[in-house]
Amino acid sequence: AGRESWSWREGDSSKAGRKSLEQKALVMESTKGSEMLFGIAPCSLALSQSRRDLFRLFLKENSGSRRLVFSELVLQATARGVPVQHVRRRELDALCRGKVHQGVCLEATPLRFKSLEEAEKPDLGDEERPNPQLIWLVLEQIQDPMNLGALLRTAYFLGVDRVVTSQRNSCPLTPTVSKASSGAVEIFDVYSTDDLQGFLKAKAAEGWEVVGTASSPEEVEGVPVISCLEFQWNKPTIIVIGSEGDGLSLETQLLCHQMLTIPPGRALHPGIESLNVSVASGILLHSICSQKLRHSG
Repeated sequence: AGRESWSWREGDSSKAGRKSLEQKALVMESTKGSEMLFGIAPCSLALSQSRRDLFRLFLKENSGSRRLVFSELVLQATARGVPVQHVRRRELDALCRGKVHQGVCLEATPLRFKSLEEAEKPDLGDEERPNPQLIWLVLEQIQDPMNLGALLRTAYFLGVDRVVTSQRNSCPLTPTVSKASSGAVEIFDVYSTDDLQGFLKAKAAEGWEVVGTASSPEEVEGVPVISCLEFQWNKPTIIVIGSEGDGLSLETQLLCHQMLTIPPGRALHPGIESLNVSVASGILLHSICSQKLRHSG
């Protein structure tokens, strides 16, 4: 494989008379096309799966209170045949460009979105007893990796059956996404489509309920808007989340059967009338998914 380089410099240059040769430049060659995962949960989960090619595990020297966790990581790496290197903190900082690595970095191939053609058909049940409580999360142009990671972590936790993103103007599955998802992206497939509106039309034709999200109770071109607390989950449902700044595009809103809002707990001051997209999604998903818990109880 071809090689690229990460590099960092060590040595104390505060003394004017110190020779430049004493500042030893360390250069780390990386496998071409690889990326650097960081954080305990992403690295541990990536080691436990077979979804990435793995090249090297980097652990901080003198692990201290994390000695037990690091020993488990070494066992995981050894089982996968992944070399382990113990390095200093400054070197880990350089490898992941100053992100919060918790003393762990893992060089690996990137994760890719899956195409919907690769997806298994959902279990809709038989015709006599169809499964009404499937829920898919569709993301339109989510660009912030922290938000995408938080959305994926929430979707995994609450039992969302599938996540589909728009290809256009969407964040890729970067190491930052993996860290923000607490490693959920390492075990939870994420799909992508280049024709989001066509996908939603097709699912609606199959009998799915397509539900959008709105920040205000005003109807859009005749699409009804209700509180998320009023939504009745009685058929397979797609909940569509829009971009951080603009929300759902008008084209997507017009494909929704209804729109959901989150009722605020007080009169809101102008300028702070909305929620972070991942927080709002968590509230909406929980309000729907809790119906599954009630029905099964």
